[in-house]
Amino acid sequence: MLWILLLSLLLLTGLFLASDKWMWWKASLMSLLLLALSAWWLINKLSGDGLNAATLYHLGADMEGAGIADFKGYIAGFIVLAVVSLLPLAVARVRRTPASVHGRQVFGGFVLMWLVAIAVSPLYRDGQRLYQQMRPVDYSMVAPEYRVPQQPLGKPRNIVWIYGESLERTYLDETTFPALMPNLNRLASQALDVRGLVSAEGGGWTIAGLVSSMCGVPLTTAKEDENSMGRMGSFLPEAVCLGDYLKQQGYTNHYLGGANGQFAGKGQFLSTHGYDTVDDLAWFKKQKVTRAHFSPWGVHDDVLLDKAYDRFVQLSRKGEPFMLTTLTMDTHHPAGHLPVACKGTRYRSAHGNIGMLNALNCTDRLISKLVDRIQASPYGQDTLIVIASDHLAMPNDLSHILAKQKRENLLLFLGKDIAPRQLATPAGSTLDSGATLLSLIDPAIDAIGFGRSLLHPERSDSASAAVFRDNGKDYPRYLAFSRSLWLGDKTRQLRIDQDNQVVIGLQHVQPPVLLEYDKRWDLKSVYLENTSKQFDLADPANTLAYVDRCTAFEDGSADGDWCALLVNRDKGIKLYRDDQLRSGFAVDGPLDPSSGPRPSIRQAHMITQKGRRTRAGQYMLQLVARQSPDRGFWIEAVSSQRKVVVAQQWVQPDADGRINVSFGLDHEVDDLEVRAWLNHAEKLAVDTFALVPSRRGNRG
Repeated sequence: MLWILLLSLLLLTGLFLASDKWMWWKASLMSLLLLALSAWWLINKLSGDGLNAATLYHLGADMEGAGIADFKGYIAGFIVLAVVSLLPLAVARVRRTPASVHGRQVFGGFVLMWLVAIAVSPLYRDGQRLYQQMRPVDYSMVAPEYRVPQQPLGKPRNIVWIYGESLERTYLDETTFPALMPNLNRLASQALDVRGLVSAEGGGWTIAGLVSSMCGVPLTTAKEDENSMGRMGSFLPEAVCLGDYLKQQGYTNHYLGGANGQFAGKGQFLSTHGYDTVDDLAWFKKQKVTRAHFSPWGVHDDVLLDKAYDRFVQLSRKGEPFMLTTLTMDTHHPAGHLPVACKGTRYRSAHGNIGMLNALNCTDRLISKLVDRIQASPYGQDTLIVIASDHLAMPNDLSHILAKQKRENLLLFLGKDIAPRQLATPAGSTLDSGATLLSLIDPAIDAIGFGRSLLHPERSDSASAAVFRDNGKDYPRYLAFSRSLWLGDKTRQLRIDQDNQVVIGLQHVQPPVLLEYDKRWDLKSVYLENTSKQFDLADPANTLAYVDRCTAFEDGSADGDWCALLVNRDKGIKLYRDDQLRSGFAVDGPLDPSSGPRPSIRQAHMITQKGRRTRAGQYMLQLVARQSPDRGFWIEAVSSQRKVVVAQQWVQPDADGRINVSFGLDHEVDDLEVRAWLNHAEKLAVDTFALVPSRRGNRG
């Protein structure tokens, strides 16, 4: 399809230059298409699979801790492409040619070819794929397949689960990568070596790989909430994962990882699902690890795995069952990293001196060293060791070689009474990893979530089987069920808890939040971004529940109380105030009749970029706005992560756009921020901003 896309772009260029008729429209459409394709190129370089579920997830999850420096080459390439994408606008500005008599026909041909270019581009393909994965489907027929282990473990064993970042089993192929991973090949010959394991949709990036293998469900976000993961209080609270079950069986669960635990919600997932300790980058920094042991992603694997062994010994000495999980990092795409312990490592390859090969060769040595130390320790006989890739490798310096191979995830089980052998899995995925682990500890347990033990000779229907059946036609049902695990079923009750979080089913969410219910009172969508705009765009046939400060709904509200506004298809409307919200109410209750138009909702827009420490005293807030709403609006100062309203004033800019707000602080505030309450269609563009202490009465 690439040559068709290139031909379409070439024809578009010809039609763009053929006539000046509606030149700006053509330039805008062409630049928009080129910018979209440039963005897709960058995303594809990062994901290896275009715009997919991982892209949506990471757009919404906390990106703090990402090793952005590793991708500076891709980012620079995108900037160049973006500049080139704007050339049609520049041409339209300077081009001056006689008008063509065929301008209308040329423009019609341009629009047609523009649509063809979209249709043959990866943008359309990825959009179709995401629609198929995210579309509302009835998951009731697969719900009975979701299993929660109930029976007690017959004989608990300590577990050490080592996730290798992007460490797929393909790298163990001696024909393609001779002597690249001799130590892991040695361990594979001593282990239950699972072959042919794929990553199902919703399992192809790190946090998704952890969720898939530990919970037996694919990772999808809550309904319509791909952009707001950080606002969710719990991570898949309805799911029962390996850590949850083992904790019920008397285990303690511990995680040790070198990266920032906030990245992609990893720490939140682990702490939600049975982990007693989650030690990440912040923990290593407290251990006074020197700077040489850090990469852009966090602490290097030599330090990480040495600490993992120390933690293993410490936990083993207590004599209580435990699961210790660790996740390496130095084989992260695109080029990998070498820790201090491997600075001299150079893997000799016909492919040349490739950094990722050196990193893989080093990781082979470090992981096997940890395994050997565990097995040689006095506690090795009581320990089951898992070595697994979190997912298949993302685009890296070896992608051109991997593309020619049969890709498969790594999954090795080592321990007493585990006979060494290779286990072929014609229809297995990482969703089955946790169930297989449990069956090795107790053969009576063969399922968790949608995962099924790969050791079972006649596995029942599962999500993994659905991946391979009829081109995955039924797999979206499993995705839809997994999406429901974010909220649970009891979503018709709303309340605000003591931490000012909106409680929706099992989930606690930071307001503002907009909920959309269909005609059957099923929760159709949850919006946590651009909520006032989504309120205006929502289907009028559905019932909407909007929770925010009362200021969002009433011009006269000058306090920090919470309100919930409900509207329905029959123009019913009701405003629930703070005390009612704290007690809770049913969204399917009767509303008051209304004859007027649906109200317009305001939303808080930040004026300051970040919070500032402000001493007690009297202040004058001075703004000059080059653009402001035609009507009055609220300006307010807030503190304590926007939870406490310090000052609030109704303002109307003067003819010069000046706004002056006076207020006093009776105590020092660490994180003072200033925001305005505006409708999504209103704009406030501030040229100058100053917070000036008043001489009179100032105590700072």
